[in-house]
Amino acid sequence: MGSGQWHVERRSTLRNDSFVKESGSAPETGCLSIAVLGASGDLAKKKTFPALFNLFRQGFLNPDEVHIFGYARTKLSDEELRDRIRGYLVDQKNAEQAEALSKFLHLIKYVSGPYDSEEGFQRLDRAISEHEISKNSSEGSSRRLFYLALPPSVYPSVCKMIKTCCMNKSDLGGWTRIVVEKPFGKDLESAEQLSSQIGELFDESQIYRIDHYLGKELVQNMLVLRFANRFFLPLWNRDNIENVQIVFREDFGTEGRGGYFDEYGIIRDIIQNHLLQVLCLVAMEKPISLKPEHIRDEKVKVLQSVVPITDEEVVLGQYEGYRDDPTVPDDSNTPTFATTILRIHNERWEGVPFILKAGKALNSRKAEIRIQFKDVPGDIFRCQKQGRNEFVIRLQPSEAIYMKLTVKQPGLEMQTVQSELDLSYGQRYQGVSIPEAYERLILDTIKGDQQHFVRRDELKVAWEIFTPLLHRIDKGEVKSIPYEPGSRGPKEADQLLEKAGYLQTHGYIWIPPTL
Repeated sequence: MGSGQWHVERRSTLRNDSFVKESGSAPETGCLSIAVLGASGDLAKKKTFPALFNLFRQGFLNPDEVHIFGYARTKLSDEELRDRIRGYLVDQKNAEQAEALSKFLHLIKYVSGPYDSEEGFQRLDRAISEHEISKNSSEGSSRRLFYLALPPSVYPSVCKMIKTCCMNKSDLGGWTRIVVEKPFGKDLESAEQLSSQIGELFDESQIYRIDHYLGKELVQNMLVLRFANRFFLPLWNRDNIENVQIVFREDFGTEGRGGYFDEYGIIRDIIQNHLLQVLCLVAMEKPISLKPEHIRDEKVKVLQSVVPITDEEVVLGQYEGYRDDPTVPDDSNTPTFATTILRIHNERWEGVPFILKAGKALNSRKAEIRIQFKDVPGDIFRCQKQGRNEFVIRLQPSEAIYMKLTVKQPGLEMQTVQSELDLSYGQRYQGVSIPEAYERLILDTIKGDQQHFVRRDELKVAWEIFTPLLHRIDKGEVKSIPYEPGSRGPKEADQLLEKAGYLQTHGYIWIPPTL
């Protein structure tokens, strides 16, 4: 099957699935209204609207059923909002997409109003109701999706306004769902308070806590790799695996977001959510089915097995020049880099360190999962110094899955060298468009599939793991070590990795294959 044919069949299948009831029965007939709250903000312009446009362009959003509503405090006309987002959606010179862009923009209507007043949300409800009436939607069959592209501080008031003013009847298969963005609080207490406030208004089945890492193609591949390939099953345990690294690196700093970032730091921003979610998929047991609740049950079990983090297994860093940002306090201890070791107390993973590492202003940009296997016993080739076997899943950029292994170097002599078995997506799946994470997750929300969203109990346990450490950092009890921008981070982090048993391979560099 050619890649183009595969793409069409995949799109057709998903389109048929995209408007099914939560019960999984017959397709719904009610129209779909998508309200983007915070429509004038950066997140909406750069992520939410582009994702919606790509879904529309690929046929996942039917123009005869869907209408999109922007809502924010800024006073704008429909056309002014369209002009604001137009440049983020498509290259203006691309004639092929120009027609689709025009049709998409005409689906967008704008309503302005405050986030804590019924008046504005009543106007939004009227606009949505007019759309539903125009599409002859039966009362109780229409579907309403509210995407909160907003700071968490306004979630409670916005959710209250939605509940008071914008709910629809759902007795004929309709629904109301809300999507909320991270950060879900700053620690256990604030996260639980936020969960309680939203939980009083909506059922858990209506709440979609989005973590865009769970929408990435290679993250979604994790369960397939683990549980659909026989040769991994006997290897995936403490008997064969020496350590696991989950790494996020950026080669730029906070770039004007210093004031915002300083409130959270790299652990709250990246490790407690994105990297911890990836850890769950690497470490969880096989679920009894692919139903969302069965998968999320196994993720919660992993998190409940994590033992408390000790200060000896944490290295924090702050790049030199971070405090030069006028919005950052001169005495800030906020880490822009962190390496922390998590240990899972269960039969499969006892004794295997899970190393979570994230940092800004480093020497490269990448995100990857690196599973390092134990040394070969009885090394007759004396090649252990060249490096261990590693299974690497590169999440971004240049998505790839490769296995580092030792082979004979071509030639007359018996010499060994490190090489790889390589599945690089750009080479293997030429012509296949890898969807952005937000596209997939918004489509999942429409389908009612919560598999790739964070459940309330999962969120609570994740905060229980990191809150004690975060409070010690906030009190200054754990200090950030200065490091030079463009470096690997503090040298103490490499020392911690070595202490944890990670053996770095010298002289080997993975190079993405050319097409």
